[in-house]
Amino acid sequence: MRYSTNQGLTWSGPITASAAPDRPFYTAISISPNGTDAYLVYDAYLAVYQSTTSTQRPMQAVVKHADIASSGAPGVFGELNRGAAGDARASSQNGLTAEFFGDYVYTVATRSYGSAVWNDVRNGADCPAVDAYRAAVEGGPSAPRPAVQEECAPNFGNTDIYGGTYADPTP
Repeated sequence: MRYSTNQGLTWSGPITASAAPDRPFYTAISISPNGTDAYLVYDAYLAVYQSTTSTQRPMQAVVKHADIASSGAPGVFGELNRGAAGDARASSQNGLTAEFFGDYVYTVATRSYGSAVWNDVRNGADCPAVDAYRAAVEGGPSAPRPAVQEECAPNFGNTDIYGGTYADPTP
């Protein structure tokens, strides 16, 4: 992330607010009305990009907090929540050709707490027939478009919106 301490005239260099080995995808940040706290939420892929659909793509949501100094610079982001990991392959666009989460990742900050919502795939199930179809779309071996209701678990495509409210850890 980058920040400004002079109303956007200049900006800091990039700083990393995520933890290793997180690979943040969708992110949102909010600042409390008095400017002393920042809350950050992101969906994190936990593995590097892969060119196959045959192995899990673990992802989970992370919520973090940092105090903001009187100079306007954020401190170190500490973790408030790390959601349960799920397999991103369990999500899907309507056309089945790719995973889909949407950008339902938001935060809000008050003087005493922050709230966050995020996409979550912990309750979803991978569907090998869809994996094969997605691989075929990208030039892999031929595979027919699957009949999802017949070939996949009932919880394939089950992505949820989770959320939480977190007290300011340094009031």
